Amino acid sequence: MSVTSTLGNALSGLTAASKAASVVSSNIANATTEGYGVRQVQTTSVSLNGQGSGVQVVSVSRNVNEGVLADRRAADAAYAQAATLASFYGSVEGAIGLPGDEGSLSSEFSQFEAALVEAGSRPDSDARLANVVRAAESLAGTLNDLSADIQSERLEAEKEIARQVDNLNTSLAQIQDLNGDIRLQIAAGNDPLGLMDQRQVLIDQIATIVPVSVVDRDFGQVALITESGGVLLDGTAAEISFRDVGLITPEMTVASGGLYQVEINGSPVDSTSPNNPLKGGSLDALFEIRDELAVSAQGDVDAVARDLIERFQNSAIDPTLSAGEPGLFTDAGALVDPANEVGLAGRIELNARVDPAKGGEVWRVRTGLGATSPGDPGAGGIILALSDALSEPKVVASGSFSSIPRTAAVLASDLLSTIGAARQASENEVSYTAAKWETLRSLELEGGVDTDAELQKLLMIETAYAANARVIQTVDEMLDLLLRI
Repeated sequence: MSVTSTLGNALSGLTAASKAASVVSSNIANATTEGYGVRQVQTTSVSLNGQGSGVQVVSVSRNVNEGVLADRRAADAAYAQAATLASFYGSVEGAIGLPGDEGSLSSEFSQFEAALVEAGSRPDSDARLANVVRAAESLAGTLNDLSADIQSERLEAEKEIARQVDNLNTSLAQIQDLNGDIRLQIAAGNDPLGLMDQRQVLIDQIATIVPVSVVDRDFGQVALITESGGVLLDGTAAEISFRDVGLITPEMTVASGGLYQVEINGSPVDSTSPNNPLKGGSLDALFEIRDELAVSAQGDVDAVARDLIERFQNSAIDPTLSAGEPGLFTDAGALVDPANEVGLAGRIELNARVDPAKGGEVWRVRTGLGATSPGDPGAGGIILALSDALSEPKVVASGSFSSIPRTAAVLASDLLSTIGAARQASENEVSYTAAKWETLRSLELEGGVDTDAELQKLLMIETAYAANARVIQTVDEMLDLLLRI
């Protein structure tokens, strides 16, 4: 081996060791950086002018376990979907309130029933009659508030849909730009790995909104395909649009034309279809809340309101009522129309004839809504009939309830049980998806930067660098010696 080849080998070793040290330092510095892929130097032996073999850095690769990464992204979407649904059910359950809590629906029914019983024992007491009016008015107000809370949940879902669609469009546009930059860097022979790290973070953000699969394309580019086959990005990013509204009422649905669906490149997406290209993730959960779950919850609350109104609009209970006149509770002052039940819980109110604030008289609770005078103070027949009507088991005419006869109080309790069971099931799903995510995240991190291993590599690099430097020093000393001869 000539002196020249010896120097060439040593110099190539120094260059490779220097590059390896740079890569190790980058790995250690980015050990906690989100989206960072571990770098690894790829080297090969080369012939130096036909004499000796040096070392050449071929490339610096980015090592990511794509299988674990894909599974973790799917877990991201599943967790986001479950957490969104659990939050909705928790909010509705809180609005209904637990039995015994002040202001809860069950407590309002109990207080109204108790007020009727007390007034029945002393029908001559104006104070007790006033308590019946207050309890009835409070019960109707609680149903009004519950209806408003459910519509508020729909509106919040609507607003969040708009925010997530904006985030999707922004992230897709940024990934499209990064794809182009990566292509240019590879074509120019430069290092595109930092751009790939940024792209991974953006794809992770998209995966919580819509579960996506990543498909490799030429020159380091990627395409994003949803689990249902929708193309979000393949060369060009899809244009996702959504028209949100500023107010939602119970009557507003997609079918009625009051609400809108997402469009991909101008084509509407049916969120209820099994082939929905945006199925899974938080966006799908938000549409489910707005168009299905909240609508169903509103239907059940409306059924409770209808049951309450119909219990008292009966001339057998109050003989002073004429045909077509509402009872103690009304649909905005009128009889219940089964064909116009949607939103009834938001319209239910106390009959103005017994409401002093609207010119009514509390004594009509005792003598009847159609009475023109206070009548016999000791007559408690109508009050007892009202109390019996409230506690009479009846089959609910609407909603998702079974055909088992229920009292008004039991119906309110069953409403809470229905929502509570759904909330518990969704929270169980949250726990399951969270545990799955934790496992996959741990596997992903295990494939990340191992600082101990990187430090060991650094010691080996230091040894190699020192050895190559020593070779150069020895050659230098030998040349000096030869020149002095």
